[in-house]
Amino acid sequence: MAARGIPTDARDEVDHIVAAWRREVPHLDVEPLLVLSRLTRLARHLDRARRTAFAEHGLEVWEFDVIAALRRAGTPYELSPGDLVKRTLSTSGTMTNRVDRLVRRGLVDRLPDPEDRRGVRVRLTAAGRQLSADALAALLERERGLLEGLDDAERRQLADLLTRLMVRFES
Repeated sequence: MAARGIPTDARDEVDHIVAAWRREVPHLDVEPLLVLSRLTRLARHLDRARRTAFAEHGLEVWEFDVIAALRRAGTPYELSPGDLVKRTLSTSGTMTNRVDRLVRRGLVDRLPDPEDRRGVRVRLTAAGRQLSADALAALLERERGLLEGLDDAERRQLADLLTRLMVRFES
């Protein structure tokens, strides 16, 4: 057993990829692949888990992103389209289309902005609130499964390390 609690003979696909690169390009330092290739591969697994959890509730990932942003905004569960763009990392043209589709599904309403006659607010409906809660519960169940191999302290440590990396991109 290795010091990190990983059997010394345990290897994942990234180990094989890095070994091949070290053999083929020994003059390059391929060490970043040990972390970042794993993050990329984990992101793919997470994406699949999310798609599955949301599909069970008839949602696409982007639909959950929008209704979840509105739900997290708190009562009255509404935001401007511009705020939704920022919170979902999308574009204004994309958001207009998304809001239109969510209105047709009865998950959000488009309301006039009381402070700007030209503006609108997007408000989560009761059906949208319930669906966001149900889909979140399904997501959390799947994500707990993805983290089963780590104890509480390891999950906190991983979260802290990932935060340190993310801050550089989000500042």
